[in-house]
Amino acid sequence: MPRMTANLLLLVAAIVWGAAFVAQSTAMDAIGPLNFTGIRFVLAALAVAPFAYFERRRVENPIPLPVILKGILIGTIFFAGIITQQFGFFTTSVTNAGFLTALYVPLTPLVGIILLRSWPSPFVWPIIALSMIGAYLLAGNIDTMRTGDILMLFSALSWALQITFVGRMVSKYGNPLAFAFLQFATAGVLGMIGGLPFETLELSSLQGAWFEIIYTGVFSGSLAFGLQAIGQQYSPPADAAILLSSESLFAAIFGAILLHERLTPSQYLGCFLIFSCILLVELLPHIQKRLRRTKDRAEAAADLPA
Repeated sequence: MPRMTANLLLLVAAIVWGAAFVAQSTAMDAIGPLNFTGIRFVLAALAVAPFAYFERRRVENPIPLPVILKGILIGTIFFAGIITQQFGFFTTSVTNAGFLTALYVPLTPLVGIILLRSWPSPFVWPIIALSMIGAYLLAGNIDTMRTGDILMLFSALSWALQITFVGRMVSKYGNPLAFAFLQFATAGVLGMIGGLPFETLELSSLQGAWFEIIYTGVFSGSLAFGLQAIGQQYSPPADAAILLSSESLFAAIFGAILLHERLTPSQYLGCFLIFSCILLVELLPHIQKRLRRTKDRAEAAADLPA
């Protein structure tokens, strides 16, 4: 798959997540965070299971058992990011949540360096800085740190780990839909089990949050995270993190369209900066190729006899 196509899949995932941001918040009016997380990802696992099955039948080398266990471990990290974000919504503002969650953008290449000794292109760091400035401007302002803010920081670290490990697994073993299924099934089971002693699941709760459950389970869950797993086969983790962070941009757009929220001039500037980062990630490989060709030509010219 061409890298541009892979990046487009990641961008589509970010668009779907941007629209889901409101659904994740409003669902808490009717259902507890553990039950909501469990049900949405059980639904996501069921939705992606047929595709993962056909993928397994097509490939020559299905995932071996030790790697399945690694997939379950990644699913546990994935669940940690999801559930801390859900609990964080109780005690922090959407403004803080949007900015603090976006911190996985600089954390992802740092995790790659520390755990995998994988160094991103030096051109990535200015783009990361630009995306964080954009996320801050889009947030508007950051209030005093509260418990929910600390949970959002933990969520951002979990996302950075998940993006890094998913990228490594799917680039090495393929089977992106199988890895997506493992993550969904693990998160669904952990959410349902965790909700048993702490939350009451009633029919009225499901009726009150049915739209949010279906959207976040089928679209934000199976579709978007499935696209993430596929796209990360062909896109470096640092680039993937920048593209996926554009969910904050699309959350603002959907908020303006669906909830009639108004953006300030500084927030529009933040949108512009994030969109610029998306374009820069696309242009970066071409810039590097051109610089490499220029360097090779200069070296070749220097080697010619006078």
